[in-house]
Amino acid sequence: MDVLANPGPLKDIVLYDQEKHVSSAVWDGQERGALRCHEHTSKLGEWKLKPKQIELVERAGFGFLRRIPAISLDNPLISALVERWRRETNTFHFTVGEMTVTLEDIALLLGLGIDGKPVIGVTYTTCSAICERYLGEAPASNYASGGMVKLSWLKEKFSECEVDASFEKVERCTRAYLLYLVGSTIFSTTTGNKVPVMYLPLFEDFDDAGTFAWGAAALAFLYRALGNASVKSQSTICGCLTLLQCWSYYHLNIGRPKLNREPIHDHFPFVLRWKGKQNGPTANRDVVFYRKALDVLKPCEVEWLPYENMDGRFIPDHIRNSLQLGRSKTMLISFDKAERHLPDRCLKQFGLFQGIPEDVQRWVRKSRGVDGGVDLSVKMESELSEWEMRWENIVPDDVLGVDEADYMRWYLGITRKIVGRPISLSSEFQRTISNVRDILELAENFQIHDLDLERGNMISRIIGLAQDCLRDQVGVTATTESQQQIELGKRMRGKERVRRKGMGKRRKGIDPMEDYGGSEDESQFGPLVEVGQMHLPLSHTNSVYDGTHMYDAVTKVDDMELCDTIPQLPETQDIHKIEGSLLDDTDKSIEDSKLQEEIGVTNVLSGEEPTESYDVKKEDKESKAEDDDATKGFSDVSGEENANREEEDGTEMGESVAESSSLERRGENTVLA
Repeated sequence: MDVLANPGPLKDIVLYDQEKHVSSAVWDGQERGALRCHEHTSKLGEWKLKPKQIELVERAGFGFLRRIPAISLDNPLISALVERWRRETNTFHFTVGEMTVTLEDIALLLGLGIDGKPVIGVTYTTCSAICERYLGEAPASNYASGGMVKLSWLKEKFSECEVDASFEKVERCTRAYLLYLVGSTIFSTTTGNKVPVMYLPLFEDFDDAGTFAWGAAALAFLYRALGNASVKSQSTICGCLTLLQCWSYYHLNIGRPKLNREPIHDHFPFVLRWKGKQNGPTANRDVVFYRKALDVLKPCEVEWLPYENMDGRFIPDHIRNSLQLGRSKTMLISFDKAERHLPDRCLKQFGLFQGIPEDVQRWVRKSRGVDGGVDLSVKMESELSEWEMRWENIVPDDVLGVDEADYMRWYLGITRKIVGRPISLSSEFQRTISNVRDILELAENFQIHDLDLERGNMISRIIGLAQDCLRDQVGVTATTESQQQIELGKRMRGKERVRRKGMGKRRKGIDPMEDYGGSEDESQFGPLVEVGQMHLPLSHTNSVYDGTHMYDAVTKVDDMELCDTIPQLPETQDIHKIEGSLLDDTDKSIEDSKLQEEIGVTNVLSGEEPTESYDVKKEDKESKAEDDDATKGFSDVSGEENANREEEDGTEMGESVAESSSLERRGENTVLA
């Protein structure tokens, strides 16, 4: 089937949530632009850790994560990857097959443990008691919200520990740092600057903290964030986006920057390889650029085994011994977030042949809600049981009889082949209208004198439908063009200053952080072309067949008749009266110069010789000398202006004619003066 007619999935047995996915909105021309990426690593370097604190951080299992610097995020690249993420399978659906971030990736890239106890515990809706217990003081009300505390408060209070501080004080400052570290990296939230305090009890004993599977929890958190961001109504993403971006750098030759090939950058963890990255040519790359690149992704642009040539001497033993869990079909847990880890859908990432995977069992994504003091381990017994069986559910590496051609035939039937349209909606619509015009021309030239009445009426019906399609486009054209001319006329009359003030106030409600995405043919900052704005001129009228001849049922409307039905605009003198009450002397002088230019253009177009300069001051004096009735006419003229403005909103073709008539009358009045 043609991909333009149906980009997939052809069968909804796997991707059953397609209608909610962002790719559906993109296909319909609804761009959301680049996502707002929430990761708060920029101020991690401002923490001044003492040697004793560094020792405690390493015992807690975060020694490698602490060394990872802030890496500049490529928001458009991340946004394009999200458009390929499917929460039904927790994988990216690329043209070459499914891929995902696995437990092996997070262990090698971040150096976090992927084996151990699940990261789960008790939730909290207040911060005071828990912070007082583990940090020694509670935040003020303006630094806390529900069960979350601001990162700025943690840094302000605990970023520098005194040299002669007691061991209890050192532990408290270290717990605050660990909470800041996970809240700004692996567990960053869309709030922008807060972290839940529910992680604090897990840092009570630093050696016990090192026994948790923090890498598995970070991956569960990222899976949930990717799933949420893939819904078309979302505009933000959180989680460890440094992990996601560097995973893409390793696996996909798209958006990959150049590297400084210094030996230190190949040390563990492997994210450090991009620490000294040079700026690549990414300045002008938007979501559309990366989307198109992923839509035509070739097998040669994919690195299935990017770590096989990396120096493994620096990998710690406890990490190397747990890498086999990368092929474990299990449940990843991070408090209330439980996400399936399905490496059987991405076996090429382990050097294995990919066969048709098993059906994915649907599961309910549970939410913590607002309940405080709840031990989630009681509510998530089934998920915890799956995690306990992680070593028994490793996908075998001796898969035989796999035909990857069968897999690709199956995969192309269940996946979304492309996200962006190869031909933009505007081009497709233009082509459709062109075809309608061809159909209309063929129908009108069809020989009907030998047809019976029924068939002749069918031809007439075809002509009528084609004319209706084309006529609708003319209506949109007249409305759009006349509105543009009206706005231009307002600026020429000096009213744009007043109108802009009102617009500025209304625009205060617009989110300035919301990036705008253009169509597939434009950058994300280009204009969005709606289908209803496309148009072609109407070249035919309705026809009726009576069995022998074809008659025109609609006669041409004279343009002058339309002009006669439109209310007259205020004369030039009345306009000056209105503007004289709204503008100061400086604005009047600007208005006068614009009016003189306008009059000169009118005279040149009419072929008349330039008249003497228009004395605006003289006209003002004459206006002031008029009787009280003319002065009282301000409100009447304003009412007439409001009526004209309403007429501008409702009229399709007449405004532009009325506007030009108004300009001509101004020229005539000037000549008479």
